[in-house]
Amino acid sequence: MSTAPSLQPRSIRANPAIDRKRQLRIWWREIDRVLLALVLLLMAVGTLAVAASSPASARRLSTDGVKLDDLHFFWLHLRWQALGLAVLVGTALMNREMMRRGSIVLAGLMLLALLLVPILGTEVNGARRWLHVGISFQPSEFLKPTFAVTLAWVLSWKLRDPALPVLWVSTGLLMVIVALLMLQPNLGEAILFVGLWAVMVVLAGLPLKRFWQIGGAVLLGLAAVLALYENGRNRLLSFMGGGSAYDQVDLANRTLTGGGWTGSGFWLGSNKMRLPEAHTDYIFSVIGEEFGLLVCGIIVALYLAIVLRVLIRLVEEERMFAILAASGLTALFGAQAFINILVNLQLFPSKGMTLPLVSYGGSSTIAQCFTIGLLLCVTRRNPFISREKFDLRGSIEKEAAG
Repeated sequence: MSTAPSLQPRSIRANPAIDRKRQLRIWWREIDRVLLALVLLLMAVGTLAVAASSPASARRLSTDGVKLDDLHFFWLHLRWQALGLAVLVGTALMNREMMRRGSIVLAGLMLLALLLVPILGTEVNGARRWLHVGISFQPSEFLKPTFAVTLAWVLSWKLRDPALPVLWVSTGLLMVIVALLMLQPNLGEAILFVGLWAVMVVLAGLPLKRFWQIGGAVLLGLAAVLALYENGRNRLLSFMGGGSAYDQVDLANRTLTGGGWTGSGFWLGSNKMRLPEAHTDYIFSVIGEEFGLLVCGIIVALYLAIVLRVLIRLVEEERMFAILAASGLTALFGAQAFINILVNLQLFPSKGMTLPLVSYGGSSTIAQCFTIGLLLCVTRRNPFISREKFDLRGSIEKEAAG
């Protein structure tokens, strides 16, 4: 007895491989590929710069018992960059909701780590800023981008309920972080956190009267800390006094301008051999000596292009959280870059900050790639959705929905 074939349609089973490819295609269509290209170009410049500066630092840190290869930091930098790129792509693949929740959790963990630094941290050059848990890392490096996202989330509460004390909550978080940083001590990072908070509070449209009151109190607190922080005070007085021929900032400036417009040539710089931290804090000066001031100008233009690209992308953004988070992350990235450049130009006191995506670094390279990954995630946008006129009521409803 024959059985008639079933007339019901066959069930179509989902193919995980096809779904992953589809999600990757959607991701590639939505991310800012121009921003990604600018970042990759900057990292390529950083690879070449570390190769140029590695001999100076390797020979400076070599001892009679341990002799470092001239390209020691270059090979290490390639490994950190590979790991950083993996972190960048992994972060950028997240959706906004996952990114927001993950950043808040990581911010809490890094704040806890910051509490442990004065107790369990490793001391380097008179400051205790590192934790060692299998590998050494600097909690403040990872707290900066996650604090920007967390602060954007807190400030966006204002759209749901204007009566919520978002200014006081954000100020309280800032004060806790600044206090923990000054226990290390780390004045440079503390100033960066205060600047980030100020930018985001102003963008959130909070009352300027309260902002100036709290901002004034914060600045007075930093001034008091500076008066008690001998190393920071000495650096500031040295900067205001013009430095000397033996001052590291003065040496960095002379190294930067020593190559003229076109530079002395790869590995032909001489001033870099006397420069401390040539592969990290003063790598911009090494670039100036060996590749010339024209290349330094191109690097500055790359940083400006990254900042402007994000701001242009935000013109079409509708959610307050995304606008604040992207603006904060961009301000953080740009501020660190230009503080480092100004230090090398002898226009700002030495702060011990690396040049983002260019300087050699372990945790700093990973943290900067993580920051860019967050930026790529938060600026994702479907290119086929036309821009709508900003509507405050609609924005509130979208924020309330998630």
